Amino acid sequence: MSPLALGATAVFGIAAASGIGIPIGMSIALVAIAGMLLTAGYPYVAVTLQTLPYATAADYTFIVVPMFVLMGNIAAAAGIIEALFEAAHKWLSRMRGGLYVSTILASAGFAAVSGSTVVNAAVFTRLALPQMIRLGYDRAVSSGCIAAAGTFAVMIPPSLAFVLYGIMTGESVGRLFIAGIIPGLLTAAIYLALVPAMVRIAPNWAPPPTERYTLTEKMRSLRPLWAIALLVGVVLGGIYTGLFPPSAAGAIGALGALLIALARRRMTAAVFWDCVARSATMASSLFLIIIAGFLFSRFMVTSGFVPALVDWIGSSGMGPTEFLAFMVVFYFVLGMFIDGASMAVITLPFMYPVAKSLGIDPVWFGVLFVKLVEIGAITPPVGINLFAVVSASEGQMKLTDAVRGIWPFVLVEIGILGLLIAFPALSTWLPATM
Repeated sequence: MSPLALGATAVFGIAAASGIGIPIGMSIALVAIAGMLLTAGYPYVAVTLQTLPYATAADYTFIVVPMFVLMGNIAAAAGIIEALFEAAHKWLSRMRGGLYVSTILASAGFAAVSGSTVVNAAVFTRLALPQMIRLGYDRAVSSGCIAAAGTFAVMIPPSLAFVLYGIMTGESVGRLFIAGIIPGLLTAAIYLALVPAMVRIAPNWAPPPTERYTLTEKMRSLRPLWAIALLVGVVLGGIYTGLFPPSAAGAIGALGALLIALARRRMTAAVFWDCVARSATMASSLFLIIIAGFLFSRFMVTSGFVPALVDWIGSSGMGPTEFLAFMVVFYFVLGMFIDGASMAVITLPFMYPVAKSLGIDPVWFGVLFVKLVEIGAITPPVGINLFAVVSASEGQMKLTDAVRGIWPFVLVEIGILGLLIAFPALSTWLPATM
C-alpha cells in the first residue's frame, strides 16, 4: 500500500473507531500503534511506548495545560463571570437586545481568563438564558448567541487550542497567544456591531427594553472588574514582554484567580479542591489526546505519508492560495463531526509540514486553524458548544432550537475568517513586536 493510501486509511480508521464508541484519544492511539507495527515493526513500537508517554507528560513546558485549566476553573468559581455579566447588563439595559450584547461582552472578558469554550457556553447558559427567556427574547437566537460567544475562548488567550497547536507543531505558545489577541478582539467587536444591527432588522429577536438602572448601580457594578483587568494584564503582559514564559504565566494566573476568589469570599477548601479535581480530570483527558497525537505523528513519519503528501502537492502545482482554500473546506467539514482537540492531533502532523513547505507563516496558519476550530465548535451536527448550551439549559432549550439559532453567527464567523485570510498582518503584526 502506498504511503498516501496508508495515511488516508489511518484517518478513516480513527473516524470509524470513534464512531463505534471508542474514546477519541484511544482511537488515535490504537490506529497509530497498528500503523507503526505495520511500517516499523514491534521493537520500534515497544521502545516508543516505553519512552514517549512519559517524556510527554514529564515535559515542563506542558505544565501550561493544567495551569491555564486551573486558572479558568478558579475564575469561574470566583464569580468573575457573574460580575462581568452584571456590569455589562446594567450598562446596556436600555439597548434593544442588550442581553445579547451583554453576553458577548462578558464572554469576551471571561475568555481572557478561561481557555475552555465549553465552560464559557455552559456557564453563560445558566446565567443569561433564564433572563433572556423571562424577558421574551427569541429562544433559538438566544441559544445561538450564547454558543457563539462561548467560542471566544478558543481565540482570545489563554486558549487551549493555541496550546495544542503549539505542542503539536513546536511553535512558541507565547507567540501564538499574542497572535490571537487582535483576531479575538476583532471577532468580539464585529459581534458587538452586527448583533444590534440584526436585532433592528429582526425586532422579533428581542423585546423593547424595560429594565432601568441608576448611575450609582452602574458604577457599583464596575468595582469587581479592576482585579480581573489586572489579572489579564499581568498574564498577557508578562508573556508579551518576555518577563515570564507561558508555563509560568499559567501558574501566576491561577494564583491571581485564587487571590481574587479569596478577596470576593467565594473560595472555601471544598470549592478549591473541586476546582483542582476538575482541572486534573480535564488536563488528563487532554494529555491522553496529546500523547495519542504524538504517537500518530510517529506513524506519519514511519509510513512516509508526510514526504509523499508534500511531493504530491508540489507535483500537482498547488500553491499557498489553493492550499488555504483546501484547508478551509477540509477543516470546515471535519469540524462538523469532531472536536477541536481531535482535529489538532489527527491533522496537524501532516497539514503543518505541508503549510511550511509552501512558505505559509506558521503563526498565521495557527490563527486560521484556531478560527476554524472556533467555527467547528458551533457547526451542526456535532458542534460541541450547541450540546453544552442544551445540556446546561436543563430542559429549557432543545437541540433543534440551538441549531436553528446558530446559523447567523456561523455566517458572521465565516466573514471574519475571510478577513483573517485577506489580511495576514491581523495575526502576525503583534507577535512580531514581541
